[in-house]
Amino acid sequence: MNFKPILLVFLAAFLVECSVAPPKHPDDLCAVFKEKDSDDWYKEAKESADKWGVPIDVQMAIMHQESHFSADARAPRIWLLGFIPWFRESSAYGYAQATDDTWDTYLNDAGSWWSDRDDFSDAIDFIGWYGHKSYSKLGIPKADAKHQYLAYHEGLMGYRNKSFSKNNSLKNLAEKVDRRAKLFKRQLSSCKNELNN
Repeated sequence: MNFKPILLVFLAAFLVECSVAPPKHPDDLCAVFKEKDSDDWYKEAKESADKWGVPIDVQMAIMHQESHFSADARAPRIWLLGFIPWFRESSAYGYAQATDDTWDTYLNDAGSWWSDRDDFSDAIDFIGWYGHKSYSKLGIPKADAKHQYLAYHEGLMGYRNKSFSKNNSLKNLAEKVDRRAKLFKRQLSSCKNELNN
């Protein structure tokens, strides 16, 4: 009897089961953490905030902007002649949309060999680590979601060189992240005691 097709079916079912669906209500941080309670999202976000000093609301606002909490989010693919799939615009991948180079720097600096960009715990730790770097290298306050996002998007050198100064769409995105962080902070204040219990 050929077990290969049966094995492939089980493997496919296992992979589908392992993938974490994005939260149903991504604009409500309390609902996100309650829905993902069994996956420990709040606990892991709090651990990252305690470790790196970047508030949960800032970290989650950045993740919301980057991937809308999708584990396998990728940069758009370029299409030649409108129908031939080509390279992606960037190597950005996962919850945090970390690029290959920046992720490698994180792994060498703070991560571990088993860290994955499509694992929430690792991705939120990455965002906290990056916010700490933005603070230590550029002096950006860790609770300043707008400028933390600009540094996150442009890179530390890009932010230092003010590469965003003439990019109005990026500045608008940073304002959006700032507003979302403030919203998330208000939401979290209403459910933090429940989540801590």
